[in-house]
Amino acid sequence: MSGVSGDSDGLHGPVVHAAGCVLWRRSPVTGALEICLVHRPKYDDWSHPKGKLEPGEEPLAGALREVAEETGQRAVPGPELPTARYAVDGRPKQVRYWAAEAVAGTFVPSREVDRVLWLAPDAARARLTQPRDRDLIDALLAATGRS
Repeated sequence: MSGVSGDSDGLHGPVVHAAGCVLWRRSPVTGALEICLVHRPKYDDWSHPKGKLEPGEEPLAGALREVAEETGQRAVPGPELPTARYAVDGRPKQVRYWAAEAVAGTFVPSREVDRVLWLAPDAARARLTQPRDRDLIDALLAATGRS
C-alpha cells in the first residue's frame, strides 16, 4: 500500500494513506500515564505522531517509523485505534492509528517536529489542535484499560 492510492472519497483526487500512533508511557516520576504530543512548526499545531505511508509500506510499520522519526522513541504497538478520515486541501486523507507504548529513545528536534510534550490524558486532550485527535485519547484509554 502506498501513501496515495486510487481510492476516492468523492473529493478531489486519490485518498492519501497515512498512519500514526497514540504514544504513551508511564511517567518516570509519578508512574501516571502520559501521552506524547508533537509540535509541527510548519502548521503550528499539536498532534499525535503520524505521517504518509511510503510506497509498499504496511500501515503499522509506517506508524512505528513515524513515531521513531518524529519523537525518537522506539515503541511497542498495541491495539489498533479508530481510523481518522478527513480532507486536506480538498483531498481525502485516511490515517490509521495504533496505541503504542514508548520503551526507549531520545527526542531530537527537526524541521518537521521541533517539540514534544508528555502530558496527562486530560492535558493532552486540551493541548491537541484538532478536535478529531481528542477522541483517540479516549480510544487509547478504553482499548488498553489504562488511566
